[in-house]
Amino acid sequence: MFAKIVVLAAFVACASAGLIGGHGLGYGAISVAHAAPIAVAAHAPVHETVDYYAYPKYEFNYGVADGHTGDHKSQKEVRDGDVVKGSYTVAEPDGTLRTVHYTADDHNGFNAVVTRSGHAVHPQVVHKAIAVAPVALSLGHGHGHGYH
Repeated sequence: MFAKIVVLAAFVACASAGLIGGHGLGYGAISVAHAAPIAVAAHAPVHETVDYYAYPKYEFNYGVADGHTGDHKSQKEVRDGDVVKGSYTVAEPDGTLRTVHYTADDHNGFNAVVTRSGHAVHPQVVHKAIAVAPVALSLGHGHGHGYH
């Protein structure tokens, strides 16, 4: 866009100086009728480079290890064009680690392999016996319900 503005400004300067149009009118004598050749200048080849497609290539690593909250996880991924490879690990509530290794490309699609490591820890359930005291019932007479 900047190049178009420069070409347009140069054209107007040449037209004002009388170099375009052949009339030799000089600066200040240009009329609106002489502005028509600007349309010709707009068709002059202007080479602008616009990158509509940037090649996708990156690599990243991420991780959290918080002993206070128990939040433990990590991820890493590499992309080169349309091929993505990576893995992530998450601490499960039972104490095991779930690790997912994945790949994705335009030929095979998305594929993942999930593994678990570590030993699951489950809380022990304790059953307590509850002693129940006997309850005495009195079957009273004369109140109509039979219970007091």
